[in-house]
Amino acid sequence: MFLNEDFMLSGDTARQLFHQHAKAMPIVDYHCHLDPREIYEDKPFENLTAAWLYGDHYKWRLMRANGVPESHITGDASDYDKFLAWARTLPKAIGNPLYSWTHLELRRFFGVNELLNEASAPAIWEKVNRKLAEPAFTRRGLIRNSNVKVICTTDDPADSLEYHKLLRDSETAFQVFPTFRPDKALNIDAEGFSAWIGKLEEAAGQPVKTYAALLEALSNRVDFFHENGCRLSDHALDVLRYEAGEPEAAEAVFAKRLQGASLSPQEITLYRTELLTALIGFYQAKGWTMQLHLHAYRNNNTPMFRKLGPDTGYDGINDLPLTTPLSQLLDRAESGSGLPKTILYSLNPGDYPALLALLGCYQKDTAGKLQLGSGWWYNDTRSGMRQQLTLLADNSLLGNFVGMLTDSRSFLSYTRHEYFRRVLCELIGELVERGEAPDDIDLLGAMVEDISYNNAAGYFGFQTSGSSVEVTARVKEC
Repeated sequence: MFLNEDFMLSGDTARQLFHQHAKAMPIVDYHCHLDPREIYEDKPFENLTAAWLYGDHYKWRLMRANGVPESHITGDASDYDKFLAWARTLPKAIGNPLYSWTHLELRRFFGVNELLNEASAPAIWEKVNRKLAEPAFTRRGLIRNSNVKVICTTDDPADSLEYHKLLRDSETAFQVFPTFRPDKALNIDAEGFSAWIGKLEEAAGQPVKTYAALLEALSNRVDFFHENGCRLSDHALDVLRYEAGEPEAAEAVFAKRLQGASLSPQEITLYRTELLTALIGFYQAKGWTMQLHLHAYRNNNTPMFRKLGPDTGYDGINDLPLTTPLSQLLDRAESGSGLPKTILYSLNPGDYPALLALLGCYQKDTAGKLQLGSGWWYNDTRSGMRQQLTLLADNSLLGNFVGMLTDSRSFLSYTRHEYFRRVLCELIGELVERGEAPDDIDLLGAMVEDISYNNAAGYFGFQTSGSSVEVTARVKEC
């Protein structure tokens, strides 16, 4: 039966592992794109479209593939008509995880067990909208109902963290921490780079007219983020190249850019290499975890990028060479300040074997110090999760994996953790059935609980206490 209590759990071991060990574990959502202001203000959603379709480019891509006009995706059609367009699209999505996720969200959050299609859409629209008007279905209510203990948002170094501070002083059953994402500092060739430097100057309270001043300002912002609970950094490195240089060379590139001159590819690469290396040193000194998101190929449709901007469903997968520049970056960091805890995600699953082999070269001191990140974006599917888990088990220690994240802008996406846990239990159950793992439910159950929650809660420096979670002061002194 579709989405029954044992869906995807094909054997007795898988069912035991999920129902007795995985299902009730809390959630550490250590990477997402939720807006801390929305969490703090805790407003009710206007309707199901606002909760479900605003900003969800996963759904937008499927709607476009179904011939839905852009007016009914990101345009000026009514919210109800956009919802209907999704309802008409969904029956054709069987086999896509969005078919399961959509119905999981309807069931888990709103008690709607009917299949969504054009005929059922009006009644579902009315029922869910009535629920969304209730106090238990605000932003915070949806988070609480999902048993989330930690949320790590994605934040620019120039952010004031105003709403993180307000949330810290609020009575909540979960904690919200910032993540330091300095993409705008690294993207020296971006059109808005000089304007962003102005924002950094204002946030840091100091002029940034030289590369040395930039490093000082970013170091100070790392301190500020750390004081406000941050324990992770994140980088979108769609193209990774390596070009080492002296500080004077980076200084010259920075000065040239502030003067409005264009930069050569070599100058851009040198600046990015030197700045990223310096940032890695900052993270290591704080005991943070560094996340590198690799090999997205963004903004492929120029007319639609000009119309809608980034993150609207027009990104693909990159297949450029990766191993050599990544090895040079990691080796330089290890030879200098030392590598921080690191999670590598690649949008190209073909990178997984090379990444796992490379990560194994730098493991030390901390269990699972370097991690292959969970199946990301286009790999966030049953087959993608199984591939990532299988290769991780083949080449490293599956029991040290920090598990799932949402990487989402939606407050309804926490059912993805359930989906992941079912895939995990299915996979481990199959190992038992084939005689590749012992039929020891206590051993395997502890492993499932660790991957579902415990590993993440410990790895990132979070300390649980009752229903709340607080970060430790510092993981490692350097």
